[in-house]
Amino acid sequence: MAVPTPAPRALEFARTLVGFNTVSANSNLALIHCIRDELARLGVKSRLSYNAERTKANLFATLGEGKPAGIILSGHTDTVPWDGQDWSVDPLGAVVRDGRLYGRGSADMKGFIATAVAHAERFLNSKAPFAIHLAFSYEEEIGCFGVKELIADMREAGIAPLACIVGEPTSMVPAIAHKGVYRYRCCVRGKEAHSSLTPHSVNAIELAARVVGRVRDMAEGFEREEPRYEGFDVPFSTASVGQFHGGIADNVVPRDAEFRYEFRDLPTADARRMQEQVVAYARSLEPAMQQVAPDTGFRFETICEIPSFLGSAEDDVTRLAMRLAGEQRTTQVAFGTEAGLFKNAGIRTVVCGPGSIAQAHQPDEYVSLEQLARCQAFMEGLAEVRSLA
Repeated sequence: MAVPTPAPRALEFARTLVGFNTVSANSNLALIHCIRDELARLGVKSRLSYNAERTKANLFATLGEGKPAGIILSGHTDTVPWDGQDWSVDPLGAVVRDGRLYGRGSADMKGFIATAVAHAERFLNSKAPFAIHLAFSYEEEIGCFGVKELIADMREAGIAPLACIVGEPTSMVPAIAHKGVYRYRCCVRGKEAHSSLTPHSVNAIELAARVVGRVRDMAEGFEREEPRYEGFDVPFSTASVGQFHGGIADNVVPRDAEFRYEFRDLPTADARRMQEQVVAYARSLEPAMQQVAPDTGFRFETICEIPSFLGSAEDDVTRLAMRLAGEQRTTQVAFGTEAGLFKNAGIRTVVCGPGSIAQAHQPDEYVSLEQLARCQAFMEGLAEVRSLA
C-alpha cells in the first residue's frame, strides 16, 4: 500500500517556512510577512501584534469573516537553535528525503502552520457555519511570551472563538493534558572577605546552596507523596536546578551567586505555591545574613510561567479532533504548549499536530510526509464540518 503524501503545494510551503531562520533570538518578521502576503493574495487581512522592539510579531487572521465565532488553528513560529548539534543536512535546507522533510522546525511546528495556511482558500470557500482563525505566535520556545500578546489583541478586537486546536507534534493523536513549566532565577548577594576571615563574611554560594537543597527536598517530596496522575511519563510534579554560577577565587568568600531552577507541575498541582515555598525559605535565611551585612539577601526573577493544560476527552473540540484525525484515543504529553493559556482565556482547547516530539529539538529534526498527509486530511475534513459538536 502506498504511503500517503501531502499535496505538492502544501509541502513546498512547508519547505519555504523551514527555510526561514526563526530561532527565538532572531526576528520572525520575514516568515510572518510571507504568511501575511500569502493570505493577502486571497483577500484576507492579517492582524499583527508586535513585541516592544517591533522585531517580532504574532499573526492573527480570520478565514470566513462575518461567520459567528470560529476555531483557532494555533502554532508558534520560533524554533530552538542548533548550535553544536551534529546535523547531516543543512538545518535550513528543508531537504525532502526518504519520505521525510528535514530541517529545524519541520516537526515543531512549521509543518502544521504550512498545512493550515495551504488550506486557507478551502476554508474561505467552506460551507462550515463558523470561521477558521489562524493564530501564529513568537517566542513560544522561551516562555510563551508572544501568545499572551496575541490573546490580549484578540480580546481587544472582540473576537471570541469557539475553540482552539494547538498544532504541536502529537503524531496526530489529540492530547488533552500537559504539565506546566515555571522557571525562576535566584540571585544571592552576600559579603565578600578573605577566606581566612569567614566570620566577617556572608558566603553567597553557601546560602544559595541551602535554597538549592530546599528545591531538591521538594522534588523528593513530590516523588514520594504527590498523588499520581497516570498517563504522564513522570506521573508527579518535578523540580530541578539547571544552572549555578558564583565565586571568583578559592580564597575569596563569594559575594554573589546565581542559580536557575524550574517546576513542572501536574495539572492538579500549583507551581506558584511551590515558588512561594522557595521564597519563604530564602526569606527565613535573610535575618542572619543581614546581621553581618544589611544589604545582603535574595532576589528572585521569573524567567517564564507556562501554565499546565487540562482539557477533556468529552469536550466538543476534542471529539472533533479525534474524528478528523481518525483516532479513537487521546493522549497526554510531557512538553509544554500554549494550550494552557488559551484554556485559561476561556477557550476550549486540544493539542493535535503532525510529527513527534521525539524528533523535535534534535539533530536532523524531521516530520514524515505521511504525518503531513494526515494533517492535510485533518484540514480538509475541518473545512467540511457542519457543527463543532
